Amino acid sequence: MELLEGLAKRARVQPALGRDLKHRGKTFEGQWSSKKMTKAGKSTSTSRTRKSVPDVDAYIAAAPAAVQPQLRKLRAMIRAEAPQATEKVSYGIPFYEYGDKPNTFQSRLIYFAAQKNHIAVYPAGEAQGLEQYLTERSTLRFPMDKPLPMAKIRALVRTRVRERDASTKAKQIGAGARRSRSTQSKP
Repeated sequence: MELLEGLAKRARVQPALGRDLKHRGKTFEGQWSSKKMTKAGKSTSTSRTRKSVPDVDAYIAAAPAAVQPQLRKLRAMIRAEAPQATEKVSYGIPFYEYGDKPNTFQSRLIYFAAQKNHIAVYPAGEAQGLEQYLTERSTLRFPMDKPLPMAKIRALVRTRVRERDASTKAKQIGAGARRSRSTQSKP
């Protein structure tokens, strides 16, 4: 019985999503929603550029001048290692799409971003040789005051491209081995 009363009390106290909130007599009309911020032209990104950008060139141009050369080198290296990848901007930061399922999470090859104190690369995956920069499960953070370890990042991108190519080939082989019921020979 206490459990039901607790749930009922919680339901009365917590307003439904999308409703206006009242606190101390003031009404907050969903002012914190990212949808309204986007409509008003305000960025919801935490990227260092802080502005919504249409493409990677604009992103690099909006980054601090001191970090722009490193971002250009990183971009050139990714494009060299994955020439078939499509350059896009998502979550306010550049990323490269590569794979057989465009516009899906599985096709996202790698992201990079200029943050306040570092350059971030994610998802890192198997970041061999880059463990000292690995801060979370799949985020690499490179200090801005040091050169990027391009050879190791290049190896990471190469590995991710090979993984995507292998998974695409495996799917093609698997799909070729299957036949529909109408084309199977009948005993």
